[in-house]
Amino acid sequence: MKNRKVKAFIALLMAGVMAAGMMGCGGGSGSGEKASAGGGSGDNTVTIWATGSDNVRQIYETLIENFNNSEYAGDYTAELQFMLSGTGTQSLTDMLVAAQKANQKNTDYDLVDLSGDDLSKIVSQIGEEALVKLDDSKIPNAEGVSAQSSVATDYVQPYRGTTVVLAYDSEKVANPPKTMDELVEWMKENPGRFAYNAPGTGGAGDSFARSSVYNFMPEEAITSDDPKWEDQWDEGFDFLKEIHQYMYSSGGSIVYPNKNQGTLDLLNQGEIDMCPNWADMVLSQRADGTLKDTIKITQIDPSFTGSLQSLAIPTFGSNEDGAYAFIDYMLSTEAQELMVKEMAAIPLVDTGDMDMTGYEDLMDLDVSSFRIMSIGDLSTDFNARWDSEIGAIG
Repeated sequence: MKNRKVKAFIALLMAGVMAAGMMGCGGGSGSGEKASAGGGSGDNTVTIWATGSDNVRQIYETLIENFNNSEYAGDYTAELQFMLSGTGTQSLTDMLVAAQKANQKNTDYDLVDLSGDDLSKIVSQIGEEALVKLDDSKIPNAEGVSAQSSVATDYVQPYRGTTVVLAYDSEKVANPPKTMDELVEWMKENPGRFAYNAPGTGGAGDSFARSSVYNFMPEEAITSDDPKWEDQWDEGFDFLKEIHQYMYSSGGSIVYPNKNQGTLDLLNQGEIDMCPNWADMVLSQRADGTLKDTIKITQIDPSFTGSLQSLAIPTFGSNEDGAYAFIDYMLSTEAQELMVKEMAAIPLVDTGDMDMTGYEDLMDLDVSSFRIMSIGDLSTDFNARWDSEIGAIG
């Protein structure tokens, strides 16, 4: 990426300050409108909306700073509107749906970051037509990206992956299972050495339990909130009851740890040898030294659920060209390597030019095999049934 000269940098900062003072959009409500649309008005600000945990906010702040000092700097200035997950009464998805239904135009929703689940919700409520159908010619860095969203394929651009994997201690497990059947055989041969956190307390446990149940069901069920699928949960729940006896125990009772960190702590302490967990969580903690370096990750078949994080341009935004520029930047080698180093994100571009030291495991993950689960309100019923039929066994 090209660096700007000092004079140009100062000029851009002054212009940004002046533009910020003239902006008419609200800081976090999403309901305000820009004083003028990007393009002909001379307003080059492109507003990026994202949500998630604090590590996502931190990486976005760094990415936006780099974008604003890149080859795009003379044309566009990116700004972040971030919503910390689990706070507030209205989600980013709710705000986007409300803006579209209110027929708002020229808003500051220039570019939005969406998980697979959030994208499914938006498409089900306002349709993929609420998003700009992407022009590939405006995203040259996407040429080498093979990963595609299973929802609104032509309307979103995936830029990083995340998935639940099988984490294991390589000192104890020389040849980790490659399939769910092999994993079950390993559990039987090593009772008490496997754990998954209670569903509802963390996504890794959710993924293991739901994948186990939905492995017995038609593939279409995994992205449907139709209550009819609840009638087909029986076989999967019988499977969870069958393997219950092989789970980690303490004080003579089977224990399902609380939260993703609960199982990872047990693995790190040597209490268990294997557990499902998020790839980025495992690798980030291993890189900073809080997780021992013998902990490795692998995928099994059928895989646990994962997601492609994607960028989309709402039709009611203001700076479409700026949004395209930021998407292209996010697929650059510089941005992809930064996300690997800072959050152990699974890169979607060729890693040949990247420094993957400490994150080599990511190169073995096949993003094409990620399974996106979106069962909506059925998750509440699922967790309640798990609590009564599995968690209560003791």
